[in-house]
Amino acid sequence: MDLTVKKINTMKRREFLAGLAGTAALSPIAARAQPAVPVIGFLHSGAAEQYVERLATFRRGLSRAGLIEGQNIAVEYRWAEGKVDRLPALAADLVQRQVALIATPFSTDAALTAKAATKTIPIVFVSSADTVQIGLVASLNRPGGNITGVTTLNTELAPKRLELLRAVVPGANRYFALINPTSDLAGPFIRDIEAAAATLGIKIEFLRARNDSELEEAFAGVPQSSRGVLVSSTDALFFVRRERIAALAISRGLPTIFDARIYATSGGLMSYAGDDTDMMLLMVSYIGRILKGERPADLPVAQPTKFALTINLKTAKALGLDVPPALLATADEVIE
Repeated sequence: MDLTVKKINTMKRREFLAGLAGTAALSPIAARAQPAVPVIGFLHSGAAEQYVERLATFRRGLSRAGLIEGQNIAVEYRWAEGKVDRLPALAADLVQRQVALIATPFSTDAALTAKAATKTIPIVFVSSADTVQIGLVASLNRPGGNITGVTTLNTELAPKRLELLRAVVPGANRYFALINPTSDLAGPFIRDIEAAAATLGIKIEFLRARNDSELEEAFAGVPQSSRGVLVSSTDALFFVRRERIAALAISRGLPTIFDARIYATSGGLMSYAGDDTDMMLLMVSYIGRILKGERPADLPVAQPTKFALTINLKTAKALGLDVPPALLATADEVIE
């Protein structure tokens, strides 16, 4: 081979290897230059294993907004597992991680904790409380600050729940309400349910429970022959123990109504509430809008547009109840 040609080939080989080395050296830099995906902090007072259906709706809502978990959005989940005192540390962790937004669907305790933890990171909630009364937002139309979301209209639906209990048990002579006295939501719930009861000429007796043993004691104190009915308040403790509450209510002969469908599907007699799917999708639509640049303060607190009555006939049978056909005809879901 001609020495000149050999020299040229050798030079080309060196240039090629040098090019490869340069590409390899630049690759880590190029990787670091890739923009990081936004991270949503998901904060809840309940437990993940009891939230499967709602989580599926949450992810479906993200997908509708063009947000695919693991692709162009990441989600950091934090669960208090029914122990509300864990929420401050969980919220602080999300704030330290500088998430783009904190979502607190169907967990008012989590929303209040997140609001206390940050004045800058946007917060989007679904809350069953009177959000103005508890100080979560300044007003429904102009929530102000870094927070907005969806109200379940729980206060407005309280009279309807009492009427439904009266329709199922026309001869009820004692009306009980289950509360956790240590919850920040207990006071507003007491005011709301007593106001609703007054319009119907009903007196409410309260069952108080802040832990497992008190929950058992509260139900044990109800005479089985009381001809009573029960309204349950919203609480993290009750949410994670909803199957036990349903069983205790049956054991004491207490027809019970709840403020979320998930309680009825867990063995409770009835629920009447805004549609879970509708409210979750409303909340996630706000998440999409905020991540695209809108301010929470400019987004009015949304309200459900669909309401659902769920009746569990298995539980009715266990209680020895004949649900009126007219009421069954109006139910959106009947569990048989």
